[in-house]
Amino acid sequence: MKGLIIKSPWIEHILDGKKKWEIRGSNTKIRGTIALIKSGSGMVYGEVNLIDSKELTLKDYQESHEFHCVQSENAQDLPYQKTYAWVLENPKIYPEPLSYKHPMGAVIWVNLSAQTIES
Repeated sequence: MKGLIIKSPWIEHILDGKKKWEIRGSNTKIRGTIALIKSGSGMVYGEVNLIDSKELTLKDYQESHEFHCVQSENAQDLPYQKTYAWVLENPKIYPEPLSYKHPMGAVIWVNLSAQTIES
């Protein structure tokens, strides 16, 4: 399974079902269930289905606060030269976060396996 590294408070908003778009500066072709890793914690907090990735215009970004949770005063410009919404659904919070071994250099994605998840 792939694990997506997300900073707080965004990971909490996703897991609470409030944030349905993860805004990124690159497209992704990954689809299906992905794990959600809180940046800097070494912990996997839950999972979500990644169902789409679409490029956003400034107008799309400004009119979609309810999907990405960025306050309108912070949405005057696109955050990236090319801005994408990674569309998420069906978040699941794990009863207890799982620790994992973070590989050197991983910034966006981590390949999770039985060897990387620690009990």
